[in-house]
Formats: sequence, structure tokens, C-alpha cells
Amino acid sequence: MTLALPDTRAVRPGPIAPRSALAKLAAALLITLPLILSVDALSALTALVLSTPLLLWCGLSAREFWLRTAVLWIAAPLSAVTIALYGQASGAVLFEWFVVHVTEGSLTLALATGLRVLAIGLPAVALFATVDPTDLADGLAQRLRLPARFVIGALAGMRMLGLLAEDWRSLALARRARGVADQGRIRRGIGMAFALFVLAVRRGSSLATAMEARGFGAHDLPPRSWARPAPWSGADTALVVLGALIPAIAITVAVAGGTWHLILGPS
Repeated sequence: MTLALPDTRAVRPGPIAPRSALAKLAAALLITLPLILSVDALSALTALVLSTPLLLWCGLSAREFWLRTAVLWIAAPLSAVTIALYGQASGAVLFEWFVVHVTEGSLTLALATGLRVLAIGLPAVALFATVDPTDLADGLAQRLRLPARFVIGALAGMRMLGLLAEDWRSLALARRARGVADQGRIRRGIGMAFALFVLAVRRGSSLATAMEARGFGAHDLPPRSWARPAPWSGADTALVVLGALIPAIAITVAVAGGTWHLILGPS
């Protein structure tokens, strides 16, 4: 049974933002997993180009997009430079000094690695940026029929993650007020980490007791009711199909171009 409650969540612009959290998860997995099978620049570039509409329609503002994907824009060139300097040498040697070997093969692999990081990371970040944990839990329980106890417990744990930073800040202020914040950095960090662990265990026990008192752990009750339904529309199906088409086209283009090389296959 589902008890419909008014939805007070802010609606983001774009055709992808209001889609089901489960559809976004499925699309992200469909895009990501096939691209891991090979490291070639052609399939990565094709997937990145085909994923551009997802980045534009995900409902993120320009500032949100760049802030959320900043790590990827830093990691991609760094990984490419590392592979170019220290990757497996093959082909003509372009530069060599001590342990640094820059060859045609290492440059090709570096380009493919940098593009692969962006092709895998950008769609995943853009799709998950607008996913509400409660919506995802509703979809997993109502659509995939996962055990409600597991889903609700995982959701409660995710909600508690946001308190870690605040707890760490409160512990630091409390230790400073007691005059024990001037010890060595390593010793202070270990002490605060242990205190944070104890605090997390206590909060988890209190949360488990409260959820048990509200019937979240019951087995023998009638079918569980849900405050918000988890609908599935044709647009959700279209998003999943799009997520499957992007890697399929990218792999097809790479195979046709002769650059596809299955990592797990024979070399």
C-alpha cells in the first residue's frame, strides 16, 4: 500500500532531472560498465560526445556542474601525464630520461586514459547529482523488490553520513575548549577519529532503537506502506535505452575503426 503525500521537493529544469532515480542509476551503470572493458581513444571520445546531451539536460547549473566535476577535470590530465611518462613503452621513443620513457604507444595510451576518465565519470556524476537518496530507496524497494529492511537501513545510514563533518567540527571545538587541541597532528587525528567512531556507534544504536520502535524491523505485518510512490514512465525507459545505446555505438565505432581491444581478452 502507498500513501501519497504532497511532493515538496524543488523541481530542477531539464528532461532528465525529474526522471526516476532508478532510471538514472541504470543509465549510469549501462554507460560506465562497457567502457571499462577497453582502453582506446576512439570509443571513449565517441561515448563522451554522445553523452553531451545528458550533461546539458541533467538540470545542473553551470556552477554546479563545474564544481561537481572539478575532480574529474583534474584527474583526467594528471592520469594522462602519468601514463605518458611512465606507461608501457611501445613504438618510437620520443623522449627518454632516467625512468621517464615517452613513446608513441605511451602517448596513445595516455590520450585514451584521459578520455576514458571523462567518458566514464562525467555522465555518472551528472546523472547522480540530482538523485535524492529517498527516491532511490523507494525505487529499489518498490520496483526492484529489494528487502525493505535492507533498503531502509541503507537509507538511514546514508542520511547519517552528512553528520560526520559536523561531528568532527564539534569534536575539534570541544577538544580546543578543554585545552587538548595543541597536541601533535597525528596524535590529535587518531584521538578524534576514535571519538568519532564511538559517537557514530552510539548514534547508530539510538537510530536502530528508534526505527525498531516505529515498526521498521517488523516481519509479520501486512505489506509495508510507502509515503511516496515510485512511478515509472516511458521517459524513464527512454533514458535507460539511451544509456544502453551510448556504449553500444561507441564500441561499434571502435570495432569498426580497429581500435577496440578487450582488456580481459587475449592480447
